[in-house]
Amino acid sequence: MDTIALDPRLRHATGFLGRDARMLIDGKMVAAASGKTFPVYNPATGTLIANVPEAESADVDLAVAAARRAFDSGRWSAVSPSERGKLLWRLADLIERDLEELAELESIDNGKPYAVARAADLPLAVDIFRYMAGRATKITGSTLSLSLPGEYLSYTMREPVGVVGQIIPWNFPLLMACWKIAPALAAGCTVVLKAAEQTPMTAPRLAELVLEAGFPAGVVNILTGFGETAGAALAAHPDVEKVAFT
Repeated sequence: MDTIALDPRLRHATGFLGRDARMLIDGKMVAAASGKTFPVYNPATGTLIANVPEAESADVDLAVAAARRAFDSGRWSAVSPSERGKLLWRLADLIERDLEELAELESIDNGKPYAVARAADLPLAVDIFRYMAGRATKITGSTLSLSLPGEYLSYTMREPVGVVGQIIPWNFPLLMACWKIAPALAAGCTVVLKAAEQTPMTAPRLAELVLEAGFPAGVVNILTGFGETAGAALAAHPDVEKVAFT
């Protein structure tokens, strides 16, 4: 296997790259159940930047079970919209705090210029969590007008659908993860997200920030793995109510 060589020009991301990458399952950063990993290369230089866990169906089962427990217990679905919004805003603050580090990771993982990630991807990732933090308290039902008022009442009530499986692409790895996670959490759903195998590096760092923000165990689960195995298992899982896929 190639030797991991950290680019000396990196100023912020070396700490994360210097430790073993892990996945987030049920509130813990863990290795794959099989112990397998796969290499991640900097597309601009071809150098190895990390080895990340290779999630398979067993890991998907664990992650979905954790999300199911977190939803069914009310650990997230029964949390008030205001409290959900506060945690989403807290996560936005943490992404903004570590913006330089995340931009470096996105650049060496995806191959896009650092300046682009710094100016576009990261600010937009912060913005979506702040927007959805406010949106959490605006998800309301409505009372519908009828021709027989007083005899009948017609209304809609919006409820979270449950566990949402999310599969993101390689082109905007962190931003697409945030665009999928934030609205699902605002609505009261729990999440199992699989990062693109071509660009999996910012997902584990985002997972660490999810824990730091204080989200309850199982509410957000983040996996790294291949579409043919982890992605297929997530999309076909009977305990996943909705799949968001780009």
